[in-house]
Amino acid sequence: MEVNAVIAAGGQGKRMNSSISKQFLTIHGHPILYYTLNKFEKMSTIKTIVLVTGSDDMDYTQEEIIKRYKFKKIKMVEGGKERQDSVYNGLRKLSPQTDIVVIHDGVRPFVSIKLIENSIAAAAKFKAVGVAVPVKDTIKVVGNGNIIKTTPKRENLWAMQTPQSFNYDLIMDAYEKALCDGFYGTDDTVLVERMGLPVKVIEGAYENIKITTPEDIIFAETFVALGYGDFRR
Repeated sequence: MEVNAVIAAGGQGKRMNSSISKQFLTIHGHPILYYTLNKFEKMSTIKTIVLVTGSDDMDYTQEEIIKRYKFKKIKMVEGGKERQDSVYNGLRKLSPQTDIVVIHDGVRPFVSIKLIENSIAAAAKFKAVGVAVPVKDTIKVVGNGNIIKTTPKRENLWAMQTPQSFNYDLIMDAYEKALCDGFYGTDDTVLVERMGLPVKVIEGAYENIKITTPEDIIFAETFVALGYGDFRR
């Protein structure tokens, strides 16, 4: 079984209020993207990593991430206008012999190798798998004028994360249908859902955060110090 990965790392850090792309911000001296890629690089299960990044960041990524840290499995591809376009570019770069593809956000460095392995194993069985955690807060659906319309049952609500893992042919079909329909989703699983196909959810980890705002850097520094997501200092 051939398993490959697509890492989406095209963010520009607008909500981070940073002059550099957020994946290059450092935690304890190393770029966020390094921590993420290092997990996949170490996994014997993963044959190839396709790293998707913005056109302005291609040279920097090659020199300061791939060459500096001596990553061997990585192929780079230029991203598109939206995340969905970027992931599609990455999927098309993979070998047609791919059986399972793991799609992950480059700025989720605290994913554990065990969670990635669990996602792959579930995809081999269910074909489409999302990682998520049960929400802790009460969620409200709010309408016009910020008036609450309804309160969904919390036990039915999960916050989606990555990795999301798929049978390669299935996710390519889902992406191509979305392209034909002009549909853009907020994650990869929704593209499979809209085809009327089931998506299995497995439990993720609350520390598997997506680093998006300045406050997240503070959490990230603490997580590294505590050894979350396979980190040891």
